[in-house]
Amino acid sequence: MKSPWFCLLTILPTIGSFAADSAAPPTETPAPMVLPGRGLAQHDFLYTGEWDTRKTNATLFLVKGGKVVWTYQIPRKDEFNGQESELSDMHRLSNGDIVFAYKTGWRKIDKEGKTIYDYRCPKGAEGWNECHSAQPIGMDKVLFMENGTPHAKLRLYNIKTGKTEMEHEMRTKEPVDQKSVHGQFRNVRITRDGTYLISHMNLGKVIEYDKDWKEIWSCDAPSVWHATRLKNGNTLTSGNQNAFAREINPRGEIVWELKNGDLPDIKINSVHQAIRLANGNTVICNWTARVAKADWPTIVQVIEVTPEKKVVWAFREWKDPDLGPASCIQLLDEPGKDEEQDLMR
Repeated sequence: MKSPWFCLLTILPTIGSFAADSAAPPTETPAPMVLPGRGLAQHDFLYTGEWDTRKTNATLFLVKGGKVVWTYQIPRKDEFNGQESELSDMHRLSNGDIVFAYKTGWRKIDKEGKTIYDYRCPKGAEGWNECHSAQPIGMDKVLFMENGTPHAKLRLYNIKTGKTEMEHEMRTKEPVDQKSVHGQFRNVRITRDGTYLISHMNLGKVIEYDKDWKEIWSCDAPSVWHATRLKNGNTLTSGNQNAFAREINPRGEIVWELKNGDLPDIKINSVHQAIRLANGNTVICNWTARVAKADWPTIVQVIEVTPEKKVVWAFREWKDPDLGPASCIQLLDEPGKDEEQDLMR
């Protein structure tokens, strides 16, 4: 059955900062803080977020030169199984193709938005399985995690040959039932060394496995949403609703941390992806957990800080354009190719 997924080409005016509702009393609505950096013109980037329940569609945004130049939308209600779809992982390859996970499956599209391959999660032992992570490995392979019962499974799929090249059942928190499926995993990664860096969300740990699935490293990481191996050998993790990003060395020690309260005037609410840039700065996606929907426009969605935790770029864009909640970002001015694991994200 062909799904009604569609691509929209959108060119919008130059973006300004979020403005308060003019109808509100001035005494109750202070002028918004001027955020550091050049707004959407600071970097070219691909952006998306989970669970924008204000809308009927979930959207990937491509921003270039300070403007949204392209969007790709999927319906939040999957017509195949009636389940909620949400965008939890996305990668733009060097040729412009995009791989993304959408909870009820994962998909690869070309730069025009045409589908190259679409994987839909099957029904598990007790209900529908979920996919929140899809990482391109080279131009033709995708590593993806399928949450489910009786087991979650990590797979490496070759689109070109149509074959699964690796499949492994993953340990998750007991009991493994349908209630636990959603919280099993978000983003997982293969490293440049070919090891598997797995963010076990409901175990509260990051565990690294070798090719034979022997555990070779681990660290505690409460409700971990995302982890990436840095070029210095450390690991950058994000704490989801715990509102932190942590750099952890091979001994399991926290050597750098950004947490709520560290940034004057900016509240860190919930960290989904945390990525490290080539210049040493860290970018976090600041999600909407525990904030009333009416107050989402107060959230600063993306924040870039130096190692000294100085904010050099941040944006709050909830109107013209409304970028929605922040889960994933890929800066397109970073050196390297995502499909070759060059980027620390």
